[in-house]
Amino acid sequence: MRTFKKKTSTLQSAEIDSAENAIANREVQGLTQRQIVIRRFLNHRAAVTSLIILTTLVLFVFTGSGFHVGPWQIPGWWKHNIDTLSDLIVCSEGRLGCPTLSVVPKWLGGDGIRLGEHPLGQDDIGHDYLAMVLRGAQRSLMVTFIIGTVAGIIGTVVGAIAGFFAGRIDNVLMRFVDFLITIPSIIIGSVIGYHFGNLGALFLAFYLGLFAWTGLSRLVRGEFLSLREREFVDAARVAGASNNRIIFKHILPNAVGVIVVSVTLLMSGAILLETALSYLGFGVIPPDVSLGLLISTYQDAFTTRPYLFWWPGITIITIALSINFIGDGLRDAFDPRQRRKVTLKERRVKLFNRLMRKSQNV
Repeated sequence: MRTFKKKTSTLQSAEIDSAENAIANREVQGLTQRQIVIRRFLNHRAAVTSLIILTTLVLFVFTGSGFHVGPWQIPGWWKHNIDTLSDLIVCSEGRLGCPTLSVVPKWLGGDGIRLGEHPLGQDDIGHDYLAMVLRGAQRSLMVTFIIGTVAGIIGTVVGAIAGFFAGRIDNVLMRFVDFLITIPSIIIGSVIGYHFGNLGALFLAFYLGLFAWTGLSRLVRGEFLSLREREFVDAARVAGASNNRIIFKHILPNAVGVIVVSVTLLMSGAILLETALSYLGFGVIPPDVSLGLLISTYQDAFTTRPYLFWWPGITIITIALSINFIGDGLRDAFDPRQRRKVTLKERRVKLFNRLMRKSQNV
């Protein structure tokens, strides 16, 4: 009896797996690899929501505070900037620089929905805090994307060379990577920030990116070691393709999923690294502004004016979580072994259709 029940359960499980595979194959039938990746990513609700939030935040930050690089400056839509000084607003409790933002309508007993002159309040000497948070988020985002780009390029090149050629080249490169990994990233960042932090956020991000590629290189190396043994690589060699063509035309496109996901997660760690360095005083330094610098400057005001601490903290958490969820969605989209979760309704419909076809054949 137990054997019969076990066989029945195994058959039912096989039926469900077959139904799931049929549903998944039907959804991607006739689509290219790019279309399949896009569809899988769009089916990941958390990743799509995070992408919308991050895109909205980037547009809000860069259009609000304007864009300033060297002698070029494009003004933003917000009337204040980090250099503007205003008279401190006196709050009802006697505190200075309170936020003027109100989201409670008057019919609920509030002050009405309004922004006011300084929605997020002011700092100790009268700077508009919204302008400072916008500029800080802009600098932190720039640092994040620059670190991700520089580290992604270096890590991909080093990992590809080590994995494709293997042998002595692989040993030399990987021992160098092992040496860099043994040094804590916060120590490397502190040394770089101490010597190059006064050059500005862009230079700081570039130098940090020169040392943030080690983990990515090991992942790319492992992927290349696996792909270089595939049949399509042997066919390319027989056809007379050069090493450069095999790397960039055959192997690299098949490893792009690992690279994209790893770079995305690396960017998430980059903003936390920049925040930690600025908090310790080795990152972005005044008169420039970053989110970590704002938290470090106003940490003592947490009990009396917590909004000076919470706004940059919430922004950092939003950026980091959004990038993490986007990376998770990209991982599921690029990994062919990942299958979409089939709902119970879809399983029942598929099984019902199969039973109807069997009954008709009988």
